[in-house]
Amino acid sequence: MRRSDLVQHNERGKGATTRTSQIVFGERQHLLRVLDSLDGTDLPIARLQQEQRILEELIHARTRDLNQINTAWDEKIGLVLSADAKPEMLEKLVKQAPAEDFYLLRLISEHPRANAKTLHKLAKHSYGAIRENVARHPNADATTLTWLSKDRSQPLWYLVAFNPNTPTSLQRRLRDRLKRLGENQASK
Repeated sequence: MRRSDLVQHNERGKGATTRTSQIVFGERQHLLRVLDSLDGTDLPIARLQQEQRILEELIHARTRDLNQINTAWDEKIGLVLSADAKPEMLEKLVKQAPAEDFYLLRLISEHPRANAKTLHKLAKHSYGAIRENVARHPNADATTLTWLSKDRSQPLWYLVAFNPNTPTSLQRRLRDRLKRLGENQASK
């Protein structure tokens, strides 16, 4: 898990923190591993059953949380992970997904069948890992890559510099910038 996966967003200045699908999914995965780890333990049967019941309740609660973020969440994740995923379906899922569904949108931003139009929309997402994926994606178009190279919130220009779809003149400028940074570091 990347540090950026731990990002939580304030809900419209109210001071409340919104848990994204990335966080809730991670919690559910950990709870599933803990449940699996109980198999084969020599706990007394009553305690084993109680712990299993509590863990299953927590897992179901996380599943409900994911479905509150985006209805039929597991089914949508399954569609994205399917080898049969079509670019049009990925585009539709991006249009329908709430901004808090970081996990689904991150998966789509990594998908080899995500088209340029879908990637352009994802390039504007607040979650840095999604923008990073778009900057390195082989289907990102020149317009999107040029826009990402100007992002001041994170150093996406580095990823854009090595994307083969980046316009040659921009690639040259970004690689020169990288070279200068290297020379400055070497002289220190």
